[in-house]
Amino acid sequence: MGGREDSVALGKHVTLEYYECDPEILANGRVMEDLFIAAAKAAGATVLGSDFHEFTPQGVSGFVIIAESHFSVHAWPEHEYAAVDIFTCGDSINFQVAIDTLKAGMKSEQVIISGVMNRGIVGNNGVEQFVPLFEDDSHSYALSWRKRFDGTHSRGISVNVDIYQPEKSRMGSAIQIGRLVESALLKMNLDTPGEFQCGEEHLKSGEKVFNLSQPLGDGAINGQFMPESERIYLYIYQHNYFEPRHFAELMLETFGGKYYRMQPYLRR
Repeated sequence: MGGREDSVALGKHVTLEYYECDPEILANGRVMEDLFIAAAKAAGATVLGSDFHEFTPQGVSGFVIIAESHFSVHAWPEHEYAAVDIFTCGDSINFQVAIDTLKAGMKSEQVIISGVMNRGIVGNNGVEQFVPLFEDDSHSYALSWRKRFDGTHSRGISVNVDIYQPEKSRMGSAIQIGRLVESALLKMNLDTPGEFQCGEEHLKSGEKVFNLSQPLGDGAINGQFMPESERIYLYIYQHNYFEPRHFAELMLETFGGKYYRMQPYLRR
């Protein structure tokens, strides 16, 4: 529906997708709050207040209330992704400055404007009653991996999980690592036949690295543990369904990490 010369929009609503962001920034509620306040001010908004929440084990949601309306964000560090929307009334806000400031602050490699909506169209007879947003019935997206797994008749599921800044004291030996991983998997009710074996090797740089490769009852788990680099790289496959986020968060807790990234795959 096109605009008319006798119509005025009460507000403009822009939705933005920020990809390949720095996950450490996305996981830090204080840093994100400071960034969004700075972006609002740089764009010419009058900041009235803010409220940001840092979830456990990770993730941030927040609002910056401005006199012109609001900035909001929902961040998924594990996917290096942030969903942002900016709603303003009037034409005093510089959207491009806000977009660029947030992109630089979150160290995003790509930002896409996914929607621009005029909200509250006022004509000669008052506010016109229509919704300026249309759904595309040709695309559907499940909101859970379980629903997607069942809906696609998948045979198995795997997930890559990267854990950052784990506690070095929990990766002191191959035996310790094996026992911690095994205890975590038992909490997920996964079959762990045999004793977990974690080997040790040295990279060319001289850094100590522990490698784990273990068959499971219906799959396998592999991992590389790097105490000095403060990194853990894990891969797990199961022939039957398991909740990938549960696995990632359990491993984050087990090794005392600060944040994680993950990528699930449905295996058909």
